[in-house]
Amino acid sequence: MRKNCFLLPDGIYLDGNSLGPVTKTSKAMIKQRLEEWQYHGVSSWEKWFHLAESLSPSLAKLLGANPEEVITTGSISSNLHALLATFYKPKGTRKNILVTALDFPSDVYVAQSWVKRLKGKLIKIPSRDGHTLHPKDILASLTEDIAVAILPTVLYRSGQLLDVKQITKAAHKKGILIGWDAAHSIGALPHQFHDLGVDFAVWCTYKYLNAGPGAPGGLFVHQKHFKETPGLPGWWGNQKHTQFEMTHEFRPAEGAGAYQMGTPSILALAALEGSLKLFDEVGIETIRRRSLELTSYFIEQVDKHLPEMNIRTPRKPEERGGHIVLEHAEAQRLSIALRQRHVIPDYRAPNLLRLAPAALYNNEADIDIAVRTLRTLLDSKVYLEVEINSKVS
Repeated sequence: MRKNCFLLPDGIYLDGNSLGPVTKTSKAMIKQRLEEWQYHGVSSWEKWFHLAESLSPSLAKLLGANPEEVITTGSISSNLHALLATFYKPKGTRKNILVTALDFPSDVYVAQSWVKRLKGKLIKIPSRDGHTLHPKDILASLTEDIAVAILPTVLYRSGQLLDVKQITKAAHKKGILIGWDAAHSIGALPHQFHDLGVDFAVWCTYKYLNAGPGAPGGLFVHQKHFKETPGLPGWWGNQKHTQFEMTHEFRPAEGAGAYQMGTPSILALAALEGSLKLFDEVGIETIRRRSLELTSYFIEQVDKHLPEMNIRTPRKPEERGGHIVLEHAEAQRLSIALRQRHVIPDYRAPNLLRLAPAALYNNEADIDIAVRTLRTLLDSKVYLEVEINSKVS
């Protein structure tokens, strides 16, 4: 555990799957970039011009990718738009996009816009229980009419980890391009995007990567697609060595860097720059081992002390990501009551508590306190007195 590397809020922080806490190195890097701006002004661009690309090697290690296949830029939504503008090419009967019935809304919004624009259909993989996906249903949905599949590596509502290897292989066998949303897995578990032949991927950096609210997202494009011209070209995606020739001819950078559009926020990149130093030092395999220990312990303690809480996260280690999900009819009130007692969970409507014991700053003692606090709330029923007056809780 590297708790001393963080500037944590008071209490037990279990919401890193929604917004990771501040690392000391992030704060230091933001200060450094601010001072460069303060003392050197526009001349600082000599240091900043390649900053996004300089972070690719660290991100590549987390994604199982080559550095040139990875870039930090945009957001999940803007990156997914850019990638679909490039790779979604309906032809004949193969004109639909596949998502899941349990996706985070942003991915669905993006996919809906593209099938509407190009006269396709949005197909959703069904869920049998409203929380998880059955492998047979995923594979059965990979049909000949699907042009592109966009799936989450980890489902945000349950923490279920999908079998990226099996699904990617099955998609390619059917001639389907496949992209993955790694928002709830990057920084929590290792990936093998290059070796598995994943076509593209997107993610955010403000959850397990602790890069701050609204931090830049990222994207992966497999090198087999480097000859594709980005469908939404922009200023920052031009070749670096010709960018300031200021011609009206777009000359795409080699690799994923070509998918950048606008000039990046240097202060936002600085926070990610700082947080990635910790991941370089610890290593994602070590983080994954510790994460599984903590989620296993959490599940054991819930089984033992909170039998009225329904665990919606798969119990097999190979089938779950870095957070667990508990179902209760009064989850929202419980979430507020926990926060009032300095235990910070995440709530998702209508009845889910999400808790992420992060390997870098949480331990078993934190889990014990969280479980004990929940037990006290359930026994006393004081949570029923909590007023719900906020849409974000």
